[in-house]
Amino acid sequence: MAYIGKKPIDVIQGNASYDSFTGDGSTTAYDVTNLLPDGGQFDVEVFVDNVRQEAGSSKSYTIGVDGSGDRKRINFNVAPDSGSEIYVINPGKPTSLITVADNALTAAKIQSDAVTTAKILDSNVTTAKIADLNVTTGKIAADAITGAKLADDAVDSEHLTDGSVDNVHLSGSIANAKLANSSITINGTAVSLGGSVTAGTDWQATVVADGSTQLTAAAGKGYFLDTNAGVIEVFLPASPSRGDTIVLADYAGHFALNNVLVNAGTNLIDSVETAGAGQGYKLTTNNLVVELVYVDSTKGWLVQENEAKSSLTAADDTNAQYVAATGGTVTTTGDYKIHAFTGDGCFVVSNAGNDAGSDYVDYLVVGGGGSANDTGAGGGGGFRESRNPGSATDWTASPLVSTTSLTLPAATYPVTVGASNSNSSVSTITSAAGGAGAHGSNGEPGGSGGGAGYQSGTGGTGNTPPVSPPQGNNGGNAPTPQANPFRGAGGGGAGGTGSNQPGGAGGAGVTTHISGTPTAYSGGGGGAGTAGSGGAGGTGGGGASGSHPSQNGVQGASGTANTGGGGGSASGLPQRGQGGAGGKGIVILRYKFQTS
Repeated sequence: MAYIGKKPIDVIQGNASYDSFTGDGSTTAYDVTNLLPDGGQFDVEVFVDNVRQEAGSSKSYTIGVDGSGDRKRINFNVAPDSGSEIYVINPGKPTSLITVADNALTAAKIQSDAVTTAKILDSNVTTAKIADLNVTTGKIAADAITGAKLADDAVDSEHLTDGSVDNVHLSGSIANAKLANSSITINGTAVSLGGSVTAGTDWQATVVADGSTQLTAAAGKGYFLDTNAGVIEVFLPASPSRGDTIVLADYAGHFALNNVLVNAGTNLIDSVETAGAGQGYKLTTNNLVVELVYVDSTKGWLVQENEAKSSLTAADDTNAQYVAATGGTVTTTGDYKIHAFTGDGCFVVSNAGNDAGSDYVDYLVVGGGGSANDTGAGGGGGFRESRNPGSATDWTASPLVSTTSLTLPAATYPVTVGASNSNSSVSTITSAAGGAGAHGSNGEPGGSGGGAGYQSGTGGTGNTPPVSPPQGNNGGNAPTPQANPFRGAGGGGAGGTGSNQPGGAGGAGVTTHISGTPTAYSGGGGGAGTAGSGGAGGTGGGGASGSHPSQNGVQGASGTANTGGGGGSASGLPQRGQGGAGGKGIVILRYKFQTS
């Protein structure tokens, strides 16, 4: 039969190999020449002294790997005897790998799509193995090219499409060295991108004078200067540049007490030479803020001064603010705070309020009542009250009310509450003490006058010193001398004159609701009379006479505390008692703290 090419081999060739060994009585492992069949221990024929051995771990032998890891070892379970003849018939045959020659595998011999990414090791595809223009955008997966896969300077502006690089494609930051412009210039100073610069004036910590304080100022900085304890001398830069700016501000409002001396060296200030002994630019006005700007050698430092205002007066400030304060016993009635002072204290205003909210404080100031004698009674303490027209419908005032309220800037205001025969006051409002009652002649003047004594005389003059509306009335008179027993007139009250002797009643006080409760104040004390006919105290805390009713030596009643009531006279009998003391006054301040 004819064949194309080489004729096939038609001779049966043997595959088995033969290895022989001689036992030594101790060796159990023997390595053959060729690989033994994998899992084919029964395909191997092993003979000892021409007796075939049975394979198996519990039989005669097993097969395994030699020292090189090749499957070529016969492991006997028991070492063959010394001198025994061992041979192995191995059905295996030596094998070898076929190596493909260089350049023998061409593209034509590879099926389309046969080579996938999974069949290519990392780094096996190099630039040299890719033909020009063979890699297109469509063949690159999104985000497949990272910075680590790009050589330095490999991508420049001509390789980038407009709009193709945005924040999403930038990781970390771009170093200034890779930017064409890596800084910006502010007032002639270059600032690197990512750097910092102080915008505007760089204000420094307060400089406090200690009697010999000197300050070397630097351009672009502001200084708060506290001259409470001494003068401060400020040295301006010796070689300034155009536009250099320095700001000096009065920290504590003491520039007039201790000046600031500005030393410009050889430079001018507003075109004026300042160098030399005793020369310099002085800051002498409290709350001053001065800005010095350097122009040139002809003009020197240009000076701008601003005096700080004590309060803002902008007409268009429509943010509602209300009075806020502390002091005394504070209660709340609707939208009003009420501060009652029954003793001396302070009214501390932290917010003065404004027109858009409320900026006034109404007051009640009652002086201490006048003390009584044994015949004439004490007058009621002066009564002064205000109610702003804006509060006219919010509470009921007395008939003596003024429509001029207090306007109190934020500050501390001492409050004095008068005891017997003493004035009460707050801010600009003072209410006089009631006049003392007389023994035998005229009563004493005061907020309301004291009553006359048993001899002919006149009552003390009320509303002393005079104010409007009046703070009180006159005491009662003694038209004719009175024989034993002694008898006197009543003290004046805020609402009426004291009655004449004998046994004149005290003048009535007046009632106001400023505290939130209707309360009468400043009643006059009652004058002495015959037994059982002494004068009664006036409404508003006036003390009654000791002869109302009376017996020898009965004391007059004191005016009620914190009403300013006048003291009542003693009995006026032959064994005279002691007249009563005037009642302590009171101060009440009321203001609107909200609009509900």
